[in-house]
Amino acid sequence: MSMRRRHEQSADLVVPANFIRAVRESGYLSISTALAELVDNSLQAGAANVAIDVRMSGQEGLPEISVVDDGDGMSPSDLEACLRFGGSSRFDARQSFGRFGMGLPAASLSQARRAEVTSWQGGNPKYRVTLDVDEVATGAEPALVAAQVGPSSTVAGTCVRWLQCDRIEYRRLAWLERALRRDLGRMYRRFLGDGLRLTINDTIVPPVDPLLLESRVDGASAALAFEPLRYELETESGDTSIVIVRFSVLPVHRWHQLNNVTKRRAGIVGGGGVSVLRAGREIANGWHLMGGKRRENYDDWWRCEIEFDPILDEHFGITINKQGIRPSAALREAIEPELESIARLLNARVRRAFEDVKFQAAAEKSCRIAAAADPDLPLIPSRGGSGSLRYQIASEALPMTVMFKSHLARRTLDLTINADHPAFVALYQPLQGIEGDAAANLRTSIELLLLSFARSAAQLERDGHHVDDLLETWSATYGRMLQKS
Repeated sequence: MSMRRRHEQSADLVVPANFIRAVRESGYLSISTALAELVDNSLQAGAANVAIDVRMSGQEGLPEISVVDDGDGMSPSDLEACLRFGGSSRFDARQSFGRFGMGLPAASLSQARRAEVTSWQGGNPKYRVTLDVDEVATGAEPALVAAQVGPSSTVAGTCVRWLQCDRIEYRRLAWLERALRRDLGRMYRRFLGDGLRLTINDTIVPPVDPLLLESRVDGASAALAFEPLRYELETESGDTSIVIVRFSVLPVHRWHQLNNVTKRRAGIVGGGGVSVLRAGREIANGWHLMGGKRRENYDDWWRCEIEFDPILDEHFGITINKQGIRPSAALREAIEPELESIARLLNARVRRAFEDVKFQAAAEKSCRIAAAADPDLPLIPSRGGSGSLRYQIASEALPMTVMFKSHLARRTLDLTINADHPAFVALYQPLQGIEGDAAANLRTSIELLLLSFARSAAQLERDGHHVDDLLETWSATYGRMLQKS
């Protein structure tokens, strides 16, 4: 071998056959995250319609996937560069999704042994380039030359086909479609809500919001916990950019009674945590920037969304394939302490909501007994009609001056016990140490005592007596005695 040939071999940066094999292990977490690279390219090309077609190959039994868009398309020279690693004309751009020009070839080969890209512009003929793993693995140099393949069918667009998809974990087409619809609906929820038409096998992909702010389940939706938080960070260039954080809370009182199947389908169970959006597209979801707080079951009932622009990629530690984040020390210092504090606060709020639910469920027995006894008690006339009263018991934080408050309207007596009054702990906490019927009977006796007082007070008020001072004096006296006990 000549000295010149040996020098040329030593100067090669990569060995194509080995490089291609390594790329196939590029670390895409799923078929959805790999396919998202193609959807990113379509959106960056200005596409308003993206059609994904998934089918099983008749000969090999492996999935074949195509993604067709109505974007700007590519010229033959751009087409020849699109399957080259780093061949993007937008290398290191920070205005949208792509940055390094690695997404299309890396994502394609991570799932398929052969990738074909066809594109057309201005009604001109279609051109195609092909990259085949097996050909490169045998030592052949990939040609990547754009070949004319036929007339265009629309003004402009691009079609990417993955053939011989031997890395896809789903073997049933229905399972694959369902997973793609769920994952892509979540990743591109902002764009789908703004008019993007994304279809899988001709079925429209709806937006999937993990915050559940737009979801109506049993007549209720989640709500923002408070106004969005804004954090200003300095970029490497010295400019500043804003990180926006939103928290939502789910309606425990309305959704706790739903069955597990409904909760899982609606995303109530298994959908908690933090969603991270880059340029409006979700790139990570899980347990991020929560500091030392460990995830608990109650954390399914609140959600967090963190949104940033690509100019902050260094702070979020964005990888080449845009999967997951690796927050910088500066980012952690700026937002993590407050986010952890909020997470603990919302966890406590959810815990309290479930305790209220349990409280109300247990109080139903006392209310039924009181209602059964009401026909034998003196009638309390009211504008809401006549007849027996109905009873309801709840608990919430009230001013410390009262042990409880009551209100009679429309033949229903509402009793709200003050959760902050010493009597609440004194009366209810000991019940936790008693098992079985004894605890239930003691609780019923306590609540009937309170309901009977509230009913008597309502009756005296209807007879023209003022009992507010009596209730406040009694509450204060009982509270002081409990504090001394």
